[in-house]
Amino acid sequence: MGTPTEEAMKAAILEKIPDAAVQVGPGSGGGHFTVQVVSPVFEGKSMLESQRLVLGAIAHLMKGDGAPVHAIDSLKTRTTA
Repeated sequence: MGTPTEEAMKAAILEKIPDAAVQVGPGSGGGHFTVQVVSPVFEGKSMLESQRLVLGAIAHLMKGDGAPVHAIDSLKTRTTA
């Protein structure tokens, strides 16, 4: 189990990409995170398209002055583990 913010990020990604294996961890400081998502949904998509899909899922956690997510230090998307 991660922090409540990490769990919220994971849940939001799984809501958008239900079959994904998602890992969310701490990044370089407060509000910074690392994200790794493995899913066949990325098959045939460019890295940018895959990352946009993931970032779109957590965008609501990054909006506003009091947003719990300030930055994603590392975002990795793959089709297989």
